Amino acid sequence: MIFLNDHRILFGSALCLFVFLTLYIAVLPALDNQRINKPLPKQSRMLTKEEKAGKMVYIANGCIACHTQQVRNVEMDNVFGKRPSIPADFAINTRTDFWRNTANLMGTQRTGPDLTNIGERQPSAEWHLIHLYQPRAAVEQSVMPAYPWLFIERDYLQPGDIEVKVPEKFIKNKSKKIVAGPDALLLVAYLKSLKQTDYTDKSIVPAFLYKQKKEEGAAQGGGNSNLPDGEALFTANCASCHQANGEGVPGAFPPLKGSPVVTGGDLELYVTIIMKGYDPRPEFATMPAVGTNANFTPEDVTAIMNHERSSWGNNAKKVTVEEVKTIMDKIK
Repeated sequence: MIFLNDHRILFGSALCLFVFLTLYIAVLPALDNQRINKPLPKQSRMLTKEEKAGKMVYIANGCIACHTQQVRNVEMDNVFGKRPSIPADFAINTRTDFWRNTANLMGTQRTGPDLTNIGERQPSAEWHLIHLYQPRAAVEQSVMPAYPWLFIERDYLQPGDIEVKVPEKFIKNKSKKIVAGPDALLLVAYLKSLKQTDYTDKSIVPAFLYKQKKEEGAAQGGGNSNLPDGEALFTANCASCHQANGEGVPGAFPPLKGSPVVTGGDLELYVTIIMKGYDPRPEFATMPAVGTNANFTPEDVTAIMNHERSSWGNNAKKVTVEEVKTIMDKIK
């Protein structure tokens, strides 16, 4: 046969088949995906120069090996994002460069938590820096390795240095100051940029599968009924710093157990701290505006306050939605 005897025909045919399959299986579907999956209406912000550099630090240090950036369509993932991820979430991303298509760091293994919405779940740069230097200082049960090479030890702080307030028991040389290095700051900038775009079109964005019916909340005094789950809100937004046991981390995050702010009667101060953050004490890291960043409603704030005021041995009077709403309207 001419086909088998003439090498030019044989290799030409193989090449044509390869090109055809490449176009049919890879190129054309990719172009079709680009056509039908456009960025979401509110998803117009591109990464800044610093955030792009931080993304490369993320890749270089192997963070993608243990962290995903995709919220699966199952109920257990609702702690990682507002909704399941959809193709349009990744439409705004571009290639890293001509040779590398590392635009979407979706990951394949979730040893650590998903980071799709970490910029909103944990907006505190100081928390991220402490966590990178020594994860056990922020999360006692963490299996994440430490990244001390991203930091600098100094005898004295220099102008422009950002000190990381790591608890003393995690510092080998107690006389040294821990300062965030350039790569650590870039990596934190990238992590803080990871925010899931809010999109409320239910016909496009599916609800989480296996969603459990919420039990009607018990009356919580003062007419508070059907409030959100305060413990769940605390776990998702507060426990990473103040810890699940409310004891905080000495030298980094203050305790809520026995806290006069939590158990006291100055509700305006309490609500203001939740909504706008707090930075009055040099011995602790700055608290970001958790409530504002997470768009807390008066019901959310009330549920969290009542959980904190009645947990870990705290036994303070529960607050009402009306009290919290009045304060939130005042401090806007």
